[in-house]
Amino acid sequence: MDPIESAGAVSGAGADVFFILMGAILVFAMHSGFAFLEVGTVRHKNQVNALVKILADFAVSTIAYFFIGYAVAYGVGFFFSAAVLNGNEAAEGASFAPQGASLVKFFFLLTFAAAIPAIISGGIAERARFWPQAMATAVIVGLIYPFFEGIVWNGNFGLQESFEAAFGAPFHDFAGSIVVHAVGGWLALGAVVMLGQRKGRYTKEGKLVGFPPSSIPWLALGSWLLCIGWFGFNVMSAQSLESVSGLVAMNSLLAMAGGILVSLAVGRNDPGFIHNGALAGLVAVCAGSDIMHPLGSLVVGGVAGALFVVMFEACQARFKIDDVLGVWPLHGLCGLWGGIAAGIFGLTELGGLGGVTFLSQLAGSLGGALYAGIAGLALYAVLKTLIGIRLSEEEEHRGADLSIHKIGANPEADMAPR
Repeated sequence: MDPIESAGAVSGAGADVFFILMGAILVFAMHSGFAFLEVGTVRHKNQVNALVKILADFAVSTIAYFFIGYAVAYGVGFFFSAAVLNGNEAAEGASFAPQGASLVKFFFLLTFAAAIPAIISGGIAERARFWPQAMATAVIVGLIYPFFEGIVWNGNFGLQESFEAAFGAPFHDFAGSIVVHAVGGWLALGAVVMLGQRKGRYTKEGKLVGFPPSSIPWLALGSWLLCIGWFGFNVMSAQSLESVSGLVAMNSLLAMAGGILVSLAVGRNDPGFIHNGALAGLVAVCAGSDIMHPLGSLVVGGVAGALFVVMFEACQARFKIDDVLGVWPLHGLCGLWGGIAAGIFGLTELGGLGGVTFLSQLAGSLGGALYAGIAGLALYAVLKTLIGIRLSEEEEHRGADLSIHKIGANPEADMAPR
């Protein structure tokens, strides 16, 4: 390679490093959105726990994904010299892109992996023990999530080839409606079921008792942070400047708007539904955001907004599933809808770019939900049996903040004389 070509290759690698790094930072920022969405939704005595839990889970996720999970998904380890990892030198059995491009790709995909425990956190809020959940995070990010991630995004075990042979196209999930959101939501369902309902949530007659959110502004801030970061989540899933597409940004925008407006109507102006409706639309559009027409994305997001409101109310009142933030309806069901919807609105007949089939999307979406649902029930059942996963009744009454962290959200006010 002559010096001019070499300089161009390095410049291209550097541009991709910066592009993926910005995506990783945006998705990392989404974790603050998960935290504040939970802070605003839970009762005041559990706000500190929400903040600590999601940050600690990110650290546990980083270690689990670095040492185990990334190798499970992509067959890549990091036990080489810094020169090899940065792409300066070659090594047998290792191939790393120049200027650390492979390393920022790890950072970017880690932020996706760490979203799984952040999703689960909202469902199990107010009554889960801290360290058993940290252990669950390590297992999920080290093994359960990357196993499915590798099947879909790395072609492991030849399942994608089988889908293409049987249904005419591989399973398509551009930014993780199924791989991230549905898997996180269905894992959370298993955790919520194993934990059981919060004390006082239902009367002896089974009537729902309202637990109002502690702060609508914090809840809204969480939603805003997630919405902003989501454009990194979706657009930067291209993972290179050469592959980036403005269609993804437009589809994400329209799906978000559809989720907001439909949840506004169906949710009867409830601010919690409105702010989560935006997220429902964004969850659903991830899978097909690179292939759908913007009008199709608007419909997909609108359906997701309605689906979240209806199923959140059904979970709480009819099914007696005490999912605090509604993460199963939001991520599990809206993610499932998004995976299937990519096989409808991604078709050329409906203005999409094609390359998908309905049967492939249906099978892949249902398969992902089934896998995560079984894995969630199994993991939390084992932890419940071996070490226990729930705070005691007294600890739950006192609140996770004082019971686990020995401090409340406003310690100076708590100590003031009354």
